[in-house]
Amino acid sequence: MEAAAPTVTTKQLDEIIDLVKKIYGFDFSDYTKASFKRRVSRIMMLKRLEFYDLKHILVNDPHFFQEFLEEITVNVTEMFRDPNFYKALHNQVIPYLSTYQHIKIWSAGCSSGEEVYSLAILMKEVGLTKKSFIYGTDVNTEVLQEARKGIYSLRKIKSYAENYLMSGMHGSITDHFTILYDAATIHHELKQNTLFSVHNLISDNSFNEFQMITCRNVFIYFEIELQEKILELFYNSLSPHGFLCLGNKETIRSDKFRKKFKVINQKENIYQKIGT
Repeated sequence: MEAAAPTVTTKQLDEIIDLVKKIYGFDFSDYTKASFKRRVSRIMMLKRLEFYDLKHILVNDPHFFQEFLEEITVNVTEMFRDPNFYKALHNQVIPYLSTYQHIKIWSAGCSSGEEVYSLAILMKEVGLTKKSFIYGTDVNTEVLQEARKGIYSLRKIKSYAENYLMSGMHGSITDHFTILYDAATIHHELKQNTLFSVHNLISDNSFNEFQMITCRNVFIYFEIELQEKILELFYNSLSPHGFLCLGNKETIRSDKFRKKFKVINQKENIYQKIGT
């Protein structure tokens, strides 16, 4: 029987937020309090830490902070996650993107790279590989190392096969990987048009102009003030009439930004930038 998660008070939560901001520069103050509290409690339970111990190890062990960051930032991902999203891209966004000479895509909060490679496969399927480039960013350096390798367990890849077919892709998902024993490595032609790097949505600035940005199922962890800050970043990072793709569990809640985007697909929360 799993032990109950330790109780963390609001005051203790604020202490952790202040401590992490001062030492590591990560500001979690605008994360939804319920989600942040739940994850801090889970870390304490898994590591069998009292609150004092958690503070002590955060101050004295930068390696532990990477584990802390990985737990807090929720790295849940899979290839062709939400197949209807990829169908919507294929039918409603790709025809527009195909008119560009160069297509730059930003997958924000890319975790271990499954979405980036899913997008790369989609671009290959529609014949746009040669003129597209996909940037994957995350705050977590550990998952980015995994993403750069592009090596996943064969068991994982096989579990993505249904998503792949439901997304409208052709053949088999394994056609895009080199299989060796129980590991699958993404084909070089798909890796060569990708770049993974550290980027903090909360504190970092725009670093390019993109025709499409995906940041799916990330906003649900942020308060509306932080959502507005990140939407400003995305708006400034999009080319005129560029596309912003959020997850099917979230939407643009800010009145200010509803006026700046046109809804392309309401169910999958795909938007197009209005104006310059």
